Amino acid sequence: MWMRVARKLYFRLISVVVCFLSAVSVSNAQSSVYSDHGWQMLDYRTDSVFGAGVNRAYEGLLKGKKAVPVIVAVIDMGVDTGHEDLVGHIWTNTKEIAGNGIDDDGNGYVDDLHGWNFLGGKDGSNLNIESYESYREYYRLFKDSSGWANGQGYSDSLYRDKVKKSFLKDSLQQEQAVYMLAQVIPQMRKADSILKYSLHKDPIYAHDITDYQPSDSALIQVKKNTLMYFRKYGITPDMSLGQFITEADEYLESSRVKLKNLSADPNEQRRKIVGDKLNDINDKNYGNNNVSAGNTEHGTHVAGIIAASRQNGKGMDGIDDQVYIMAIRAVPDGDERDKDVALAIRYAVDNGARIINMSFGKYFSPGKKWVDEAVRYAGAHDVLLIHAAGNENRNIDSISHFPNPKYEESSGRSELFLTVGANSGGPDSLILARFSNYGKKEVDLFAPGVKIYSTLPSNRYASWSGTSMAAPVVTGVAALIMEYYPQLTASQVKYVLTHSVMHLPDNLVKWPGGGKTVDFSQLSATGGIINAYNALQMAAKMKGERKWPAITK
Repeated sequence: MWMRVARKLYFRLISVVVCFLSAVSVSNAQSSVYSDHGWQMLDYRTDSVFGAGVNRAYEGLLKGKKAVPVIVAVIDMGVDTGHEDLVGHIWTNTKEIAGNGIDDDGNGYVDDLHGWNFLGGKDGSNLNIESYESYREYYRLFKDSSGWANGQGYSDSLYRDKVKKSFLKDSLQQEQAVYMLAQVIPQMRKADSILKYSLHKDPIYAHDITDYQPSDSALIQVKKNTLMYFRKYGITPDMSLGQFITEADEYLESSRVKLKNLSADPNEQRRKIVGDKLNDINDKNYGNNNVSAGNTEHGTHVAGIIAASRQNGKGMDGIDDQVYIMAIRAVPDGDERDKDVALAIRYAVDNGARIINMSFGKYFSPGKKWVDEAVRYAGAHDVLLIHAAGNENRNIDSISHFPNPKYEESSGRSELFLTVGANSGGPDSLILARFSNYGKKEVDLFAPGVKIYSTLPSNRYASWSGTSMAAPVVTGVAALIMEYYPQLTASQVKYVLTHSVMHLPDNLVKWPGGGKTVDFSQLSATGGIINAYNALQMAAKMKGERKWPAITK
């Protein structure tokens, strides 16, 4: 549930939970380059910023070398495939004839030109707002009379109590979000109107308000209150007050719908729009080909981090020059369903993806067996899965977070699965993003995930924060290795990524929300931060073991 969409986490603070964007302010003593767009490309050794060392790798290791294109699947909320900075980097299914209404390649998905939408209906309609898994489980265990609940092995009282407690917590948070936003938005809208009139400017940004020196006491109070809104709700310098209000309105409407649906059948809309058999993993040929349906902000931001065109004078630079994004829409505004995730992984594997980025997650997974089988399938086909660790500052060694590499029905785990936490650019003591989940066993490494500037739909750009942003940084570096060293297996690439991390000069970092310090090396299995320069140096020394031919497009 934590990864519904990055912008929505702005408003989790309003419902008295962690809001990551309000929690990532950086010390003034930090290197000035940190505030520049693209800090995640920098390297500590040359820039004093804990980026991923991508620019240094291009400049020092990759000039003049030939790359083999790599397909990367982004399982998310959809992608704006027409974005100016993603043109030329969107996967095209060359076996499919666009728009003829025929499944030309026989893969079960009609006209899947750029990927597939598992949240769509055959009539072109799309499911956008979904229920939370806690409520779906609560409904299944306590309200559903179909009998399915008794057949899933979750009838024990401890699990039922956990579900009930989580459902009540989520319900309370929805109520709080609706109440608080209904109070705050009118105040912010009034302030926006007053400032536009007083400054003769539209839109209004933080620097406009900071520079404004009113003499009237009422306007002084408006300035004070508005700056408080910017700080409290994490409004970044490149976001206008009006834009924030628009997104707050959208979130309020979404929260109202979810709150209303908490007393209804959580599967009703799914049956009406998508129409698949929810409890049958073999019923898989549902959905439609509209991978740009609904709100694609999150998926587009993720895709840009990986694949936005480099050095084209537009927006920002992605990590990879030679990558194609396969867009798979399986994450709604709400919690993703395990069936969709499992089939999305299989779709990606079957259509040539070498890496799958999964910037989503939740804390209940009733269909984990299906996802585990798909993860095994990916492993058997030499596909690397990269997953965001989550944004609730939890130790996921002690609480299950899904999807994960541990197999439910055995003691084994996937060896081709990476879980990624988020770091800021520094300085050393502030390196830990205060929202990031962590775990010495279950988080593999950290990557830049604070104020990452990337693409948004309709040729827009913005800075977002979250492990949702850190995961595609690792995905991008993994793809970079595969592009220049295509004969390395996914297992070898994972080895390179985890054995070439950058360690902090001083491992002691400040713990979020308090004055104590912790050992950063104990927050993940590697104790370090992704570094493309180090990784490519190591990859160059390895002998490739991959048997599959490289897929170019």
